[in-house]
Formats: sequence, C-alpha cells, structure tokens
Amino acid sequence: MKKEAKLLLGKAVSSLILSVEHFNRPWDQGRVEAVLILLDHSFEMLLKAAILHKGGKIREPRAKQTIGFDACIRKALSDGKLQFLSEERALLLQAINSLRDAAQHHLVDISEQHLYIHAQAGLTLFRDILSNVLQQDLQIQLPTRVLPLSTSPPTDLATLFDHEVKEIKRLLQPGKRHRIEATAKLRALSIMEGAVKGERLQPSQADLSKLGKQIREGKAWDAIFPGVASINITATGHGPSLDLRISKKEGVPVQLVPEGTPGAAVVAIKRVDELGFYNLGRDQLAEKVGLSGPKTTAMIWYLDLQADPECHKEITIGKSKFHRYSQKAIDRIKEELDKTPIDKVWPEYSKSKTQPRRKK
Repeated sequence: MKKEAKLLLGKAVSSLILSVEHFNRPWDQGRVEAVLILLDHSFEMLLKAAILHKGGKIREPRAKQTIGFDACIRKALSDGKLQFLSEERALLLQAINSLRDAAQHHLVDISEQHLYIHAQAGLTLFRDILSNVLQQDLQIQLPTRVLPLSTSPPTDLATLFDHEVKEIKRLLQPGKRHRIEATAKLRALSIMEGAVKGERLQPSQADLSKLGKQIREGKAWDAIFPGVASINITATGHGPSLDLRISKKEGVPVQLVPEGTPGAAVVAIKRVDELGFYNLGRDQLAEKVGLSGPKTTAMIWYLDLQADPECHKEITIGKSKFHRYSQKAIDRIKEELDKTPIDKVWPEYSKSKTQPRRKK
C-alpha cells in the first residue's frame, strides 16, 4: 500500500474508533455531534485511502486541497477503473455527511434509534470497504476491548419514522412552544429523505415548515417521506459480527446526478460519463477474464449480464449502438468461472443458438 494511503487509513481507523467510543459513552453531552463528526471524518479518510490504493488521484490539477467528500463518493461510484461503491452505499454516506453538516453548523435532534442505524450501518460499510478494497480485516485494526454498538438493533425504518413523526406532531401542538425542538427533529428526518431521493440534503426553513404543516394535518409518514419508504434495512449476524445495511426496495431506481446539478446530491437522477462507467467492450472484457471473445459471449449469455444494469448498457453514439460492460462484469464472470468451468457453459451456449433462449 502506498505510504499516503496507509497514513490516511490510519486516520480513518482512529476516527472510527473514537466514533464508537463516543457512541458507547454513558453520558450525552456532545455525544451525537461527536459520533457524527468522527464517523464522517473516518469515511472521508477511508475513501481517499481506497482511491489512492486503486491508482486514483485525490487532488485536481493545480489544486491546493484534496478533493472533498462528495467528489470522493463520485469517484468511488462512477469511475469505472476505481469503482468500489454501490448506489446504496453512496446513499448511506450522503446521509452521514449531511447529518454531520447539520450537527456541526446548526441544530439537529436525531433519536437514539436513528443515530444507531447510521452508526451501525456505517461500521458495516467501513468493514466492507476495508475488506473488499484494502484487503484488511477491521477486527485486526480495533483494540480487543472495543465493543459492538449494539446487540439488538432497531432495524424497522417504518416503525422508527412513524414514532418520530408522532413525536414531532406532539411538539407542534398549539401552546407547546416547542417549534424549535420539532424543527431540529424534522431536520434529521428530512436529511435522510434528501439523501435517499438525491435532492437538497440540507432543508431550508421553508421546507421544514411545509413538512411540519403536513404532520400537523395528520398526513401519513410514508407520504411525507416517500424516499425513506422506498428503502429497507437488512441485518445479518449478531453481537460483534452484526452487519446492518441499507438497501433499496425492488424496482426503485437509484442513479447518479450530473456534477454541478443545483440543489442535488451525488446520487439521484442520472448517471453521467456512462462510457467511463461502462468502459469495456466485449473484447476488452474477454482480455480481463482470460477467455476468447466467443467464450466471453457465452459467459455473458449464461449469466444474462445484459439484463443487469450494473454490468451492461447499450450506448448509442450517433446512429450506432454499442454493448458496453462495467468492471462489475469482470467480477461476475470470474466468480462464476470459479464454480462453473467454461467447458460446461460452452456446449449449453452453442446449443442455445438453435433453441429458444434459456431462462435463468
């Protein structure tokens, strides 16, 4: 590993440990702000370390400073040669970064359950990136005395948001004089919604007033926050090996927003630089997986890669159309070849050309 990447990784792990420490502290003074600020810093350092490790750059030409958090996400998500983030992972990072921004620069009141979800999912994502990109085990990096964030996680976003909306409605009742407290709670929920939908992540006062009015009128939480209603939280394992991940529900599109789109986050409306993401033709893909062109076509058919938008896209340039493949297609083919030899796939593929297409 390059020295700069190694030093950045050291800072990332240090901030992660401090974030876990603050989460588990027995008193609340400054706790939420410390957890979010340190967790956010740990990810920025980790993303930069991973980008450097994969041969990327974290400085623009003639720039005095390294790239920011959003630019790190964009590189890790859309640069075909570096890509190691999925859209769902980027959504979580956007939410953590925006909650940190609100905690550091203004007021945000995030419930214990809401904070836990981001902290535990963040810990899982940190472990995933460290293992998949840097080939290191997080358990080796952590002191043996560090405990998991929780052994019984709240994993139901619907229940969480329903409870939060009811509490905000109570604070907004006439005569309560808790509008500022209600607004601070609303800001946390609105940031999560914005992160999922890819819209403005820091809501304006007008945005929050509109949300408060909808809550007072009794509108259902999933109608007020449809983006959050479109995602799931999945938990696997338990105790020290607990993994918590945010995933989109089936059929919900998550894409990349063009850089510079006003009021938008990194992930939202449209993937840019598609030739950068789908940067392999069939023959280039064949070279990467060590097969001939025809046998690579057989693996594409066998895995039905052209039906997977993460692996394939038909791109139109002028009047011509081209089948292009992403770096993920390399992994898919190599993983399958470890289980299914090409000598078994090839006869099936040859036979399929004279018969109706097989269904996977």
